[in-house]
Amino acid sequence: MNRRLRLMAGAAGVALLVGITGCSENRQQDYAQERTGDVATVTDTGPLVEPGVDVIATAPEAELFARESTDGSIAQMQVAEPGVMDLYSLTAAPASPPPTAGERYSDLDEAGIFSVAEAPVSTFSIDVDTGAYANVRRMLNAGYLPPEDAVRIEELINYFDYAYADAPDSNHPFSINTAVARTPWNENTYLLQVGLKGFEPPVAERLAANLVFLVDVSGSMEPQDKLPLVKSALRLLVKELRAEDTVALVTYAGTSGIALEPTSGADRATILAAIDNLGAGGSTNGAGGIVDAYALAERAMIAGGANRVILATDGDFNVGIVDQQQLEDLIEAKRKSGIALTTLGVGDGNYNEPVLERLADLGNGNYAYLDTLREAQKVLVKEMGATLFTIAKDVKIQIEFNPAIVAEYRLIGYENRLLEREDFNNDRIDAGEIGAGHTVTALYEIALVGSDGRMVDSLHFQPDGNEATDVPSFSQDFAFLRLRYKLPDEQASRLIEQTLPGTMLASVNDPDADIARAAAVAAFGQLLRGGNHAGTFEYDDVIALARSIEDRAGGDWDEFIDLVQLAEALQP
Repeated sequence: MNRRLRLMAGAAGVALLVGITGCSENRQQDYAQERTGDVATVTDTGPLVEPGVDVIATAPEAELFARESTDGSIAQMQVAEPGVMDLYSLTAAPASPPPTAGERYSDLDEAGIFSVAEAPVSTFSIDVDTGAYANVRRMLNAGYLPPEDAVRIEELINYFDYAYADAPDSNHPFSINTAVARTPWNENTYLLQVGLKGFEPPVAERLAANLVFLVDVSGSMEPQDKLPLVKSALRLLVKELRAEDTVALVTYAGTSGIALEPTSGADRATILAAIDNLGAGGSTNGAGGIVDAYALAERAMIAGGANRVILATDGDFNVGIVDQQQLEDLIEAKRKSGIALTTLGVGDGNYNEPVLERLADLGNGNYAYLDTLREAQKVLVKEMGATLFTIAKDVKIQIEFNPAIVAEYRLIGYENRLLEREDFNNDRIDAGEIGAGHTVTALYEIALVGSDGRMVDSLHFQPDGNEATDVPSFSQDFAFLRLRYKLPDEQASRLIEQTLPGTMLASVNDPDADIARAAAVAAFGQLLRGGNHAGTFEYDDVIALARSIEDRAGGDWDEFIDLVQLAEALQP
């Protein structure tokens, strides 16, 4: 006898038995477990099929069947006797929540494509944070794809070093480097790379540092990848300090406490002992800890030095100043007094990235995520100057495209760093900071007038001339770049201007290692975010591009290729 079963699959598991052909209505009701959700169909002869499809199931003999539903739960059915199908049980273990279910990320809407005729100017604040790359790596190594909002493409790109020209000196604190190449994922467009490299003074000329470690020791920090990792990271940093540097240590868990008064970097044993004594337990009073940390930093203030609070936490601020605006106002006020804030994120589960990134931005600092001790060494030792010593602040970039050559553009990444055009000349608008030796990279994808790369139609009532099919003349400049920045102890900005000649587009050959590397990382980030602008480019193409770069940049680049392979394997 044929029997037809239909089930309602709800969010918590399997749900309502809609009907059994040949059974009385009462028996159907007895077997029903009412839930809500999409209709799905289960049979006794195979796995769950697509939702809403009716399948005729034959039950020739008594046996037990277990079938897995689309959400990973198990529905069990039993044939009680030949020709009669009976429900043995209809239960489902709740589906496991995604590993990032308790983590928080800012909503990021990808920047669109702009017509140069309608919006020729693009303005944004630079971003030297790299936390998104290490966080994405953590998730991929754990066996799952990151949420799209956790992927900030500019932070993936800026994780890597680029062979940009050195900056001249501290009064001219960075070099500007530009290049053009064909877009790997679209042969009809070009990539424009804008790269900055910060001035890096010799170690002997490094500023004295006044550092206050603000460490979260609440109960959530107990796992090995949280407080124990932070302690090991701080030990690495302490070993790089000198006698003229000072270190203090503040903890917070329920109430804040001073674990170490400002101490000379020469007294390494005392500092390391204070770090070793840290232990996790209690709730989180992040705001109270911040007040104490800034008070210590002010007490040990070094005129003309690097004065900085370094906050290490999983981002779970749940006690203390509960008003986010009050917390932000506090950090902004302390920033104006010359004390910067760096945030170090760790762990998973309850990770709150928007808080850490926002506080670092307001504190004229940077944000990094530590997933391994190797990453801690990169951030706090190898890139110590970039992390701790600011050489320029409120750095903004503005590019004006020439509508006679460029029809369209889009900025890849930097979604939460976009500025209004008028913000560029407003010195009261806060922007990003560059540390000693830091490199910063931005990529634009541009389509030329008359090219097949255009995605935006010309207006019907206001023709813009971009409908022309002739190749534009490259005798003109195709873009004009402006850059504003302030020296660390100045309040008035300085301006740098630079033209980008059309000959850069006319003479495009094989891309150099820098722009090829940035393009490969940008393609990877776009695919992780859904690939809306990646065309037919896939992970295999990213791997091939990455492997084609002769300058492989050592272990970091080999690791990048491994991560792309992991992401490809984890695709549904």
